[in-house]
Amino acid sequence: MKKAGQLWKIFFSTLYLSAFTFGGGYVIITLLKQKFVDDLHWIDEEEMLDLVAIAQSSPGPIAVNGAVAVGYKLAGLPGILTAVAGAILPPFVILTLISLFYTAFRDNSVIQALLRGMRAGVCAVILSVVCDMTFGMMKARDWVLIPMMLTAFAANYFFHVSAVWIILTAALLGVLRTVLRAKRGGASA
Repeated sequence: MKKAGQLWKIFFSTLYLSAFTFGGGYVIITLLKQKFVDDLHWIDEEEMLDLVAIAQSSPGPIAVNGAVAVGYKLAGLPGILTAVAGAILPPFVILTLISLFYTAFRDNSVIQALLRGMRAGVCAVILSVVCDMTFGMMKARDWVLIPMMLTAFAANYFFHVSAVWIILTAALLGVLRTVLRAKRGGASA
């Protein structure tokens, strides 16, 4: 019974977040963190950063990938199905309705003004994600990851290196670092 209650909470949390999130997947990631780390305390902040990294590097929409990662962490396969259902239901319904009334929305100046105004809020939420992730890495005091983060930013922003290459390189460096740490740990034992 307790697991069923948790699944309902996962479903309604992801449903609510998905229904009232404007601006794409990065915004919902912040809200998933706020809900599952800060409010419910089901996941700690470091685990959430790991889940965000997995969601970002997986193919597909980041909101769904984030829901998959959180759902799996919390309740395994039933958690995945529940979180994904909650995450995709609102956009499915909203896009269905918008497609039915597209011409009315396209030419409506009030709707256009509303969408333009929401851009500022979306930028603020995305900036919040960046700050949270940066401060989380700085709290960990991992002096390898901080320069790696700055290098990845510079490569993408200034040199226009594809995010795919940055993610693959970061993953490769992470695996290499883990293997080297394991060898050092095994050699000293």
